[in-house]
Amino acid sequence: MDKLEAKVLIIDDDRDVLMAARLFLKQHFAIVHTEENPENIPDLIRNETYDVILLDMNFSRDATSGKEGFMWLNKILEIDPTTVVILITGYGDIELAVQGIKEGATNFLLKPWDNKKLVATITTSLQLRKSKVELEDLRTKQKVMIADQNRMHRDIVGDSIAMQKVMETVRKVAVTDANVLILGENGTGKELVARAIHMSSARKDEVFIGVDLGAISESLFESELFGFKKGAFTDAKEDRAGRFEAANKGTIFLDEIGNLSLSLQSKLLSVLQNRKVVRLGTNNEVSIDVRLVCATNMPLFQMVNENKFRQDLLYRINTVEIHVPSLRERPEDVPALLEHFLEIYCRKYKIPAKRVNASTLKRLEKHNWPGNIRELQHAVERAVIMSESNILQTSDFFLSPVEDTSSEVISTSNMNLEETEKMLIRKVVDKHGGNISKAAKELGLTRASLYRRIEKYGI
Repeated sequence: MDKLEAKVLIIDDDRDVLMAARLFLKQHFAIVHTEENPENIPDLIRNETYDVILLDMNFSRDATSGKEGFMWLNKILEIDPTTVVILITGYGDIELAVQGIKEGATNFLLKPWDNKKLVATITTSLQLRKSKVELEDLRTKQKVMIADQNRMHRDIVGDSIAMQKVMETVRKVAVTDANVLILGENGTGKELVARAIHMSSARKDEVFIGVDLGAISESLFESELFGFKKGAFTDAKEDRAGRFEAANKGTIFLDEIGNLSLSLQSKLLSVLQNRKVVRLGTNNEVSIDVRLVCATNMPLFQMVNENKFRQDLLYRINTVEIHVPSLRERPEDVPALLEHFLEIYCRKYKIPAKRVNASTLKRLEKHNWPGNIRELQHAVERAVIMSESNILQTSDFFLSPVEDTSSEVISTSNMNLEETEKMLIRKVVDKHGGNISKAAKELGLTRASLYRRIEKYGI
């Protein structure tokens, strides 16, 4: 008969019991250790990983109460929570054994035990041990994944007054469990603010689940958010938890919440009010414990007045509102953001460090950035890849001339020659999206001459 690959430890102060158990169990399990003195338990399980421990409930110091056994049970589980412990008692005290199960033991045996039952109990416990180890492994991986994810998204760059106000609100609200509504244009970093709230909260070691509601069709809304049972619809091949269940104990971030239809708003409101979800294909309610953070670039209050967004849902999701400013409202943060993205993409693409000259930096600060930080990020990434120089020029960023400069009519009546030249150069450079060659050609200058004027005027 093949032995099972398992390590078993038996702890009992009766030498005869230990000898009999060891001789018998060695026929069934690869490694069987015995220990007479419970004081040696901590050293034993710190130096060796046992799959199953058989622990006597009563030792000579305290023969009948089981208190000593409970103390050592708790000590074992404190050192290694994945350990499977089977309690042994010679007094047939079922109540004592049941209490032991409540305190973390897996099973119990009564002395004198039946050998077949002993092997069966240990074998069954080995399956539980495997499950506990796998679960602990998953938890460890999840913690590592969460930590890595948080590190990737931890940086909110910028020290402008506008962003200081945002971060002050984040610090105040994060320590509570209040629902938060983040408002702002596309590309302003609303998800980063949501993650900052999560990472500063008591839930920081749990998951952060982001859901782009704008990307979920109406037909998939319930299955994605609330889950489903196998067979609930054609493609439901297995039971699956929804995003709310996945976020249990952590934070769920509902982005683009303004895109929801009124019927879906009603379903979402019901879940938020009851804190329970029902998977498609079942009638069973599953309780959820989540921190809710929502975001949108849409005017929800105006939408309420137009009957496009439920007022009761708006009240439910915006205990605290945070307005994330656009990049044009915080131009003083452009240099720090620029440096941040340059470092990221030079490292990502294994390119020597790049920087911008003063005139390019001034031009980037003046740009309107309609796509906000996301546009700046993409512009930097493209410049890092495409430019062969370590000093990036305005033309490397391919800035689109989107600013409305039509009102800036050159009037020589109020300008001297230098001011007129500066205005003209800026307009022509913008017209050609920062392409110096084309701008120089239109102005009738060489590239070198145009660069000198750009440096001179700080364009």
